[in-house]
Amino acid sequence: MTVSGDAAVAVAARRLGSGASAGYGDAVFDTASIVKVDILAALLLRAQDAGRRLTTRERTCAAAMIEHSDNDSATALWRVIGGADGLDAANERFGLTETAGGDGALWGLTRTTAADQLVLLEQVFGARSELGGASRTYLQGLMGRIVPGQDWGVSAAADGSGWALKNGWMPRDATGLWVVNSIGRVTAGGDDYLVAALSSGNSTKEQGIALVEEAARSAVSAYGR
Repeated sequence: MTVSGDAAVAVAARRLGSGASAGYGDAVFDTASIVKVDILAALLLRAQDAGRRLTTRERTCAAAMIEHSDNDSATALWRVIGGADGLDAANERFGLTETAGGDGALWGLTRTTAADQLVLLEQVFGARSELGGASRTYLQGLMGRIVPGQDWGVSAAADGSGWALKNGWMPRDATGLWVVNSIGRVTAGGDDYLVAALSSGNSTKEQGIALVEEAARSAVSAYGR
């Protein structure tokens, strides 16, 4: 895996349903928009606890937030779940131990690790989850309908269209360098894998995309050996 300049990367992969994972790096990264999966998972958990379905408004925001990465929708649902406190409470139940919600309205500055993102993906795609079957199916469906132009990332490790994902990307104001992340499920060689590839310090968004795609391919290939 080629990491150039000031860039840093971490990646983790696991065959769905398996306890072992393969990966590289244990650094903590800003999430950017991959946190939108976590926000929706937290919202679905709250709705389950209350014995209710998502409202029409919540479902509209959820679809825009995941499929189109709409930031206003993410901010609206961030408020519904109670911001960082609500996210952190849900993550405690999900089993995430290295993720902390961003301050105030800054959900994109939530901090996480590749290993924790695998735990989250198990909650979304695995059978043993705090989320019920309907909630998991709903979230999986949105992650499988990412709009063209945002469907890069871990999908590079998939055979054809066998993927469901969410990507995140943002330049840091202080440095101008890019955070580029990708998480999701891919089908490769007849098996389903959960993959999280996180990066920072990229000189361009395109460099970050290339890095996380290379990391995803390398992790799935290494796991399959």
